[in-house]
Amino acid sequence: MLAGEAVVAIWNGIAEAGRAQFYDWHLHEHIPERVGIPGFLRGRRYIAIDAATHPEFFTLYEAATMQVLQGHDYTDRLNAPTPWTKSATAHFQETARALARVLDSSGPGMGGVMLTLRFAATPDATTTIADLVRAAGRAPRITGAHLCRADDDASGATTAESKGRTDIQAPPSWFALIEATDAAALATTLPDTTLQTAGAHGPIHRGLYQLEHVRTKTGFGG
Repeated sequence: MLAGEAVVAIWNGIAEAGRAQFYDWHLHEHIPERVGIPGFLRGRRYIAIDAATHPEFFTLYEAATMQVLQGHDYTDRLNAPTPWTKSATAHFQETARALARVLDSSGPGMGGVMLTLRFAATPDATTTIADLVRAAGRAPRITGAHLCRADDDASGATTAESKGRTDIQAPPSWFALIEATDAAALATTLPDTTLQTAGAHGPIHRGLYQLEHVRTKTGFGG
């Protein structure tokens, strides 16, 4: 299961010129800083497994509640980006970021790979889609199955960190995250037609990612 009731989910690419800086910044400043915010519980970064997955990176922050993501501790960070943050994010590409409530979460723990599914849906499809995600979580070698719905206002808010950036795209309104021990376990998980029958609509963006790094709750700089 996810560690809290809300998440920040970020999909982004990186220009080759900024790749080394991205890894250094993300590991040594950004993830520690975010997980150090009160109410943030865990941060993870994933990298695309195959050429069909875009953008290349997926980062997930798990928070205790949605109020944490809308509170002043997080907002203050977003409105006071460090020089390193400004320099690193200048190389970001195809960035989609959602602040979202966890509607359903099950499973024994983290997996080494994750399937992300971004789509649109109407609120009346919640129960049907949640049932599908929960059923996917019972398949062999699946370690977690989670359904999230973004808060459009929170996701779309402009901050000092995002102001002027041209890489930022519209956030997904809904997304499912399916974790597994290996990529083969996810090969037939939640095909587009199944999600569409349940009420998903518009393009469904699928991404298959491998876990690179995890950081649990700690004080920033610890």
